[in-house]
Amino acid sequence: MNASASRLSLCLLITPFALWILLLVLLPHLQMLRVSFQVRESWDTISWGVQQYQNFFSESYYWRTFLRTGLMSLFTTFLTLIIAFPIAWYIAKLARGRAKGLLFFACLIPFWASELVRTYGWMILLRESGLFSTWLQYLGFADGPVEMLYNDVAVIIGLVYNGLLFMLVPLVTTLEGMDDNLVEAGYDLGGNHFTVLREVVVPWAMPGVVSGSIVVFMLTLGSYLTPILMGGKDSAWFTGQIFTQFITRFNWEQGAALGVLLLVLSSVMVWLGLRLTGQSLRKVMG
Repeated sequence: MNASASRLSLCLLITPFALWILLLVLLPHLQMLRVSFQVRESWDTISWGVQQYQNFFSESYYWRTFLRTGLMSLFTTFLTLIIAFPIAWYIAKLARGRAKGLLFFACLIPFWASELVRTYGWMILLRESGLFSTWLQYLGFADGPVEMLYNDVAVIIGLVYNGLLFMLVPLVTTLEGMDDNLVEAGYDLGGNHFTVLREVVVPWAMPGVVSGSIVVFMLTLGSYLTPILMGGKDSAWFTGQIFTQFITRFNWEQGAALGVLLLVLSSVMVWLGLRLTGQSLRKVMG
């Protein structure tokens, strides 16, 4: 194959991806950025300014929900990592043969359904006539029906459940590549379980940890259905405010500004995570 044919093949291979990035990522975000600086003085009169961003900082409800969403997304990501890590370790290092495939398949099955269906499933379990409430009454821990929905705990449960697989996959992939002799050497040198975990396992799994954390954090930060359906009046989520501005109030300028701020927050958090862990984006996503 000559050089021109190779370049043509490369162009044909890259073109769909390039069009995807350009048409569905770059152009929509650039348009959202442009709209966020528009100031609609009347129906047919538009000027330019930073009024939408001034509104964000002047209205405490906006920036408090913004900070709250970021902090809860970080906590949800951390909790998902704590739950997923031992599961990933068992699948990657302890399970053998068919059991490994079955366990991974069991983790995959819930994601055959959409996020809406999974969220409704948790709502059925957590409602006052649901399974958990019935168990508490049967075991004598409650005198009557217990409503577990419409609070921050219910939101976090739903978000962790929806993000678990996205944390599990990179962890299993990374841990499977670790030589078991490294762990044995750690014990031979006098290390205990905690020392081996801290000095051997976690550093090796760090690319998977960072990769899964980035994906889970961004999915959680941008989640809409789970916080809206499982949260209460005190469980406001920033995506709900964006929806309200775009759909309910038809204030696209303010909604675009809030969307840009959410994008900035996710980008900054990903950058900080990479810097603090000493990882590179190429290594993490590779």
